[in-house]
Amino acid sequence: MCGRTACSLAADNLRRACAYRDRRGQQRQPEWVRQERYQPCYNKGPQSSGPVLLSRRHLHQDADSSERVLMDMRWGLVPSWFKQDNPSKLQFNTSNCRSDTMLSKSSYKGALLKGKRCVVLADGFYEWQQQSGGKQPYFIYFPQTKEAMDKEMEGDEEWKGWRLLTMAGIFDCWEPPGGGETLYTYTIITVDASKDVSFIHHRQVRAGKGVAGMPAILDGDEAIRKWLDFAEVPTQEAVKLIQPTENIVFHPVSTFVNNIRNNTPECVAPIELGAKKEAKATPSNKVMLDWLKSSQDCSPQKKENDLPKWTSQFIHSPSPKKTSAHVLKQWLEKQGQPAAKKHKA
Repeated sequence: MCGRTACSLAADNLRRACAYRDRRGQQRQPEWVRQERYQPCYNKGPQSSGPVLLSRRHLHQDADSSERVLMDMRWGLVPSWFKQDNPSKLQFNTSNCRSDTMLSKSSYKGALLKGKRCVVLADGFYEWQQQSGGKQPYFIYFPQTKEAMDKEMEGDEEWKGWRLLTMAGIFDCWEPPGGGETLYTYTIITVDASKDVSFIHHRQVRAGKGVAGMPAILDGDEAIRKWLDFAEVPTQEAVKLIQPTENIVFHPVSTFVNNIRNNTPECVAPIELGAKKEAKATPSNKVMLDWLKSSQDCSPQKKENDLPKWTSQFIHSPSPKKTSAHVLKQWLEKQGQPAAKKHKA
């Protein structure tokens, strides 16, 4: 399943990272909707809100369906037909939607057939491997190039920074029976785990039914375009895009991420397996926490250039182990963060 993600880019950089070409071939950036609600986060779980891409036509009926908007939505789909006055009363978990049942379950079928397809954005997602001593978390993401991660980004220059993970999702709009603001929510579609990450978590078959696998990842703008453009690409064509991908890398991270209240770069920092993984508070952790608080300051005086370029820590070096942890450790050590050290319990 996909139960935890990270999405730490600031709102302006997130928009630039989602640049695309519309139907006329014009380079565009998606328009933000409710940007003020978006908060970067290294440890995002269900019921929190997060950024998704969707066709602008969902919000403006006369819009070109190839145009995209960015919107902050709550994770955990509430069907439009839900009649109770409080969405928290929904009795079942809708944070993930299995691909093999998405066209049969009433929670998702109606929204999917109406074209309510979205792309859920993240730096990457976390998965836990069951071990004899507990569960070992991993951070999973798209391969990143050294050239891109070394590049300083300024102004409206084409985005060359962190490549966002783009996951297929379904969204819906719920209106309170007694009136009030419309609630936009989404679910992440899951598929069988690819062979590269199946050792972490795989979908087991029981009596012909599977349990949750990995997110359905849309690799490349053409796949994203087809998934979002519901007016041009019918449901039966779009669902063919839902399949496992091998184009991902991963590294182990500290069990520090297990506590969803922990929200610092240490959540994504690589560790050495075999070392004790419990993280205790250190002066460098406190600095990161202070930075996180200040970076989420919405004051107009806050400048993007004042924030650390955390994405430069992730530089992908191809490896049979599908990990880019070595260079990331070097970057963190330069910042005074002993990411690869043993943590004392």
